[in-house]
Amino acid sequence: MPNAGPLLLILAAVFAGAVVPLQAGANAVLGRLIGHPLWATAVSLGVSLALIIPIMIAFRVPMPSPGAALKGPWWIWIGGAAGVIYITAALLLAPKLGAASFIVAAIAGQMAVSIIIDHFGLMGFPEKQVSVARLVGVALIISGMVITQIASTMPALASQGR
Repeated sequence: MPNAGPLLLILAAVFAGAVVPLQAGANAVLGRLIGHPLWATAVSLGVSLALIIPIMIAFRVPMPSPGAALKGPWWIWIGGAAGVIYITAALLLAPKLGAASFIVAAIAGQMAVSIIIDHFGLMGFPEKQVSVARLVGVALIISGMVITQIASTMPALASQGR
């Protein structure tokens, strides 16, 4: 997004985050229908590939240089593994936890690791020191996760008391 203002970038990130619960729900149902969650992960990644290739052709994206990637740091390859872990976890856990509880837990994990990545400037990101304000923000997200988890168990606890 060249020359996009900060608000537009934030809105794009919010939109990207908004589709994540849809992915978790769709993949969970797909896993039940085709008989195994790992098949649903494979199908999901296959659909991703089927969608991205025509987009790359339309934008005339040049072929990559595999040699350049092989010269990169070892950790550049964990993106694909992280995708498999996340998709499989989402389709296994979201139906059990509920969409909101799963997503808020995933966001809490993302924020905890993100603040470490920023602080140390890992994975090519610029260093952004941990501040009290950033820690409070992460603490609020974790608090939100705890409150969401407690709230999701309340109806079950209430029905047990009857």
